[in-house]
Amino acid sequence: MARRLASVPLPLVPLVLLALLAVVAARGAAPAAAAAAPAKAAPTVAEAQAFMDDVEKELLRLWIAGGRAGWVKSTYISYDTEILEAEGNEAVMAFTSKKAAEAVRFEKLALPPDLRRKMKLLRLSLSLPAPADATKRAELARLAAGLEGTYGRGKYRYKGKDLSLDDLSEILTKSRKPDELLEVWKGWHAVAPPMRADFARLVELTNEGARELAFKDAGDLWKSRYDMSSPDFEKEVDRLWGQVKPLYDDLHCYARAKLSAKYGPAVVPPDGPIPAHLLGNMWAQAWGNVKDILLPKKGGGGVSIEPALKKKKVDERGMIRYGEGFFDSLGLGKLPDTFWERSMFTKPRDRDVVCHASAWDIDYVNDVRIKMCIRINDDDFATIHHELGHNYYQMMYAGLSPLFRDSANDGFHEGLGDTIALSVTPAYLVKVGLLAKEPPDDLAGLTERALDKVAFLPFGLLIDKWRWEVFDGRTKPADYDKRWWELRLLYQGIAPPVERTEADFDPGAKYHVAASVPYVRYFLAAIVQFQFHRALCKAAGFTGPLHKCSIYGNKVAGERLRKMMEMGLSRPWPDALEALTGERALDATAILDYFKPVHDWLKEENKGRKCGW
Repeated sequence: MARRLASVPLPLVPLVLLALLAVVAARGAAPAAAAAAPAKAAPTVAEAQAFMDDVEKELLRLWIAGGRAGWVKSTYISYDTEILEAEGNEAVMAFTSKKAAEAVRFEKLALPPDLRRKMKLLRLSLSLPAPADATKRAELARLAAGLEGTYGRGKYRYKGKDLSLDDLSEILTKSRKPDELLEVWKGWHAVAPPMRADFARLVELTNEGARELAFKDAGDLWKSRYDMSSPDFEKEVDRLWGQVKPLYDDLHCYARAKLSAKYGPAVVPPDGPIPAHLLGNMWAQAWGNVKDILLPKKGGGGVSIEPALKKKKVDERGMIRYGEGFFDSLGLGKLPDTFWERSMFTKPRDRDVVCHASAWDIDYVNDVRIKMCIRINDDDFATIHHELGHNYYQMMYAGLSPLFRDSANDGFHEGLGDTIALSVTPAYLVKVGLLAKEPPDDLAGLTERALDKVAFLPFGLLIDKWRWEVFDGRTKPADYDKRWWELRLLYQGIAPPVERTEADFDPGAKYHVAASVPYVRYFLAAIVQFQFHRALCKAAGFTGPLHKCSIYGNKVAGERLRKMMEMGLSRPWPDALEALTGERALDATAILDYFKPVHDWLKEENKGRKCGW
């Protein structure tokens, strides 16, 4: 399937035929009864290579067909488009699972490194590995499409209007009335309980498929994608979290004090967790939307380009032109014409769509697209730079073999997009004419970025911590919500604003859970983007404070990016990391370097306060 990383409907009849043909091709004809076959000769390297050549050719065809069906479903949600996507997914699941099982016969051969890596990646390529049983496989595909569709159609009736997630999020951003915030928070989370039983069944089927591929469970498969064992990967993310936790703890302590002063200790206890509905985000994963409460009074008030965008009458396409210009300034070229013809930039008035911003690689060559309901504001300006990071990465590795057409690990894809967004600095905005001059003191602006970047870190980790426990059975369906809130308390210091029970399914109120998108990639991206940024700024010759650096217009930094992106997934991620940074280990000290002025200030602000929860 097309890799979606965060709209012109195609004719439906051809898509039906594509999906159905893909299913038929993947299933193959039923074998007739036959006499016992003679023992097969030992496999050879040439046979393994021929096997992989055929697999990659068919995989690419199925990915493209499935991606087209997925694009239409996401930009035109309906009963029929959900079925189309499910059939396309089933075809990919069936073929991949079948060929991954067949590849076991080549396991003991002394294969060339590239071929051995492809054999491994084949087993790891599905987030939802399907059981061999055709009925169960079809059920899994329908469940996956249905869960994402339920999320995309989610509405809550408030004050006589049916409000979407975007509408409800707008209220969370702007309202400062605790009762209204609570109502909106409860309203969106009420969308999720109908997903609960289907999610539990999806876990059962996905685990069955993973075990057929010789993994302990689906979580074991997900963790095995990082060129290390599952236990070692868990230790690695815990090590990285340990590096950044002191910064998060000080930010939490400061934010809680400000919110308690705003709403009173009865609403926000000064020594306890923060209620989840008060931080301006449906999942309390980013806190920048309540910057009016949390930003320091000194050091300016942050910068906003919304007035300039509106004065210049910049529309949705104009917003993207700025992002394209950034990459072009690095020597990475312009977007193809088809990007402008086939992307979805605005929310259609006549149908349901998935507005969650995502970048698509439809044909794995240059049919790259963005799906996004763009708003003319600061957040979406930065998001566009992020999503285009995915698209340029996709175009740079397009010349590789199909199984290598991805980032070095999924955290690199997200991290690359965010690295570019870090260069959306006041200096860059001045250069492109969206800001008159740089602010003299940008403590407020840097704190605003910390409210999003640093606040996100524990949330980025805990979603898959929760799912890993669900997959391996430590968390049973009867404890889904209980364990969800235990982890949110442990890592985020966040608590539900009202009592929750197992009649709720609050994890399902997050897109990536409903859509079965692995999430630890975002935690890794939140770490590696600063490591990328620090290395690129050094390569560009920048010597000032790290948060002031923009690589806009620097061809040396652009060439570093190109070198890493062109490697795709062909080498283990430490090789790709070294190509860009000169380092082979992930290192969270770059985020500490970046936010050092904020952390020093937070420590002063928190003197005399009781931190922790």
